[in-house]
Amino acid sequence: MKTTVTEVDPTELDDTASQDDDSSAGSDEQKERTFGPKVKLTVEVDEETFDEAIDQAFRKIAQEVRIPGFRKGKVPRPVLESHIGGEYARAQALEDAIPGYYADAVRAESIDVIAAPELSLTAGEQSGQICFEAVVETRPTVSLSGYGDLEVEIPSPVPSDEEVQEQIDSQRRQSAELVDVERPASSGDQVSIDIQGTVDGEPLPGLTADDYLYAVGSGGIVEEVDNELEGASAGDELSFTAGHPVQEDVSIDFAIKVHAVKEEVLPELTDEWVEENTEHDSVENLRSETSQRMKMMRIFQANAAMRENTATALAELVEDSIPDSMVNGEMSEQLQQLAMRLQGQGMNLETWMQMTGQDPETFTEELRDAAKRSAKVDLALRYIASNEAIEVDEDDLDEELERMAEQFQTSPNELRRQIEDQGDGLGPVKAEIGKRKALEWLAAEVQLVDENGDPIDRKDLELPDLADSDSEEDSDADTVDNAEESHEEDPEKDQE
Repeated sequence: MKTTVTEVDPTELDDTASQDDDSSAGSDEQKERTFGPKVKLTVEVDEETFDEAIDQAFRKIAQEVRIPGFRKGKVPRPVLESHIGGEYARAQALEDAIPGYYADAVRAESIDVIAAPELSLTAGEQSGQICFEAVVETRPTVSLSGYGDLEVEIPSPVPSDEEVQEQIDSQRRQSAELVDVERPASSGDQVSIDIQGTVDGEPLPGLTADDYLYAVGSGGIVEEVDNELEGASAGDELSFTAGHPVQEDVSIDFAIKVHAVKEEVLPELTDEWVEENTEHDSVENLRSETSQRMKMMRIFQANAAMRENTATALAELVEDSIPDSMVNGEMSEQLQQLAMRLQGQGMNLETWMQMTGQDPETFTEELRDAAKRSAKVDLALRYIASNEAIEVDEDDLDEELERMAEQFQTSPNELRRQIEDQGDGLGPVKAEIGKRKALEWLAAEVQLVDENGDPIDRKDLELPDLADSDSEEDSDADTVDNAEESHEEDPEKDQE
């Protein structure tokens, strides 16, 4: 089989786009389509090779026809040819074999295809060698600048003293006492109320209760309830109207009587209280362990945000137009992943959209925006991998094949053989590894700041040695990235 690859003139793409737009009837405004670069593969298949396809076509036909004296599927090729002729089998062979020849040519020439090809037979329909052309859209390359000076915001990995104290106070609240106070209610107070919510004079289920204890500022009902209760005192009677939280154009009339305002009184933070109510034996130990636990959680969150926000910032640097085929492919993949997750929860997409109140048009637009961002990240990471000469060696490939083989419950050697013989070759696998390494490289190079714009020390993103938590400064530290690798997690999930 011989393959010749030639680039397609970009002006032909513009003509094709215009023709597509002109052929769309009944639309006043046409969206301008965006294409990636196209190449034309001219594939020639000699008669001897194609005769194998004809032979397979005869075997296929033998399963479908009955000829007296022969069992179904056992009719020799010469007998079939004498009964049905060779034209039918040749047509069947062309239909069955050309997609395989095309796939072999793409794999052999390492064409990075992003859309289905336009196939046309140019020779061999009746006899002789087969020749066909395949015009196919390929992945574009982008130009990128400024990625070396990216500033990425992530949550601070170090909890403040106030945040640690708030976490401890949340434990103390479990043992808090409610004490009546002679003052107006403020956010955080509990109020004992009679509440009635009606629509057109009819009580709403769940919005009528006596002596109901409500936390002011909790947002447990509607925003207007918290606004009215803040500043209210015992004995006040409130009446107001608020919009329905779910149904549009529906108003709820509220009538609330305040019986008492109660303040939470937290227990005194002492060693005795700590020993009786927690797993620790002193205030100092509780504070230290709380800080350590919060720091561990913050480190994981900060590292995940570093990769995600780095990818987002990188996508914003891509100014090139993204081919529609890439965006549509990303949308299809993301939609399929969502459907699979919902299926695991016993739901379908329609039910999920109804439960979450998703508008189909808004959902589709958000999905398209996410797909476009993902496509930009893909192209940008490929550019960085090439521009920074990030290499993918055999060790990287073997490690990836081992991970994939475990996922598909097969051996790495068998998986390699299947990819090389039946799939798109090892090129796409190497490209994914290169993208992952490019993201890791970039995440290590960007400037990190917290929510206040203050620089973040990368040492704070390292996990402390849990074996010796009392001497954090002298302990060996390991990064979250390495910890994730030990759990065989896929950093690509963070990118998505």
